[in-house]
Amino acid sequence: MSDSPPIYVLDGFAMLAYLEEESGMWRIEEILRGSQTGAYRAVLSVINLGEVLYITEREDDLAHAHEVLAAIEQLPIEILPASTEAVFAAAHIKANHRISYADAFAVAAALKLIGTIVTGDPEFEAVKDTVMIEWLPRLPRVC
Repeated sequence: MSDSPPIYVLDGFAMLAYLEEESGMWRIEEILRGSQTGAYRAVLSVINLGEVLYITEREDDLAHAHEVLAAIEQLPIEILPASTEAVFAAAHIKANHRISYADAFAVAAALKLIGTIVTGDPEFEAVKDTVMIEWLPRLPRVC
């Protein structure tokens, strides 16, 4: 058995729930507290970060997107790069599942790190037999 802390892969849905104080925010707060203490490891693909930023800019404005980026950079979350390996893994997932390309990066990260995706996005139903998923409460939202 490994002594490594559980890994939680946050997607755009999870980050927006946290940032916008929506349903499920409490669970993200719990994960972030655990990440701060080393009990958990929280990760976010830079592609999913980009998803959060474009949604924020589209719904609000560029200035607010910059504020969100600054806030996320202060959180105990490891931002995963879009390496060549990650791009190929996400492309393979996208080719074989009905999931957005951005969400395929979260799946690729969870598979590589043996982590659990934290989301409320129903699109992840397409990969529920492929990767571990912790479901947040769902509110109507277009990501």
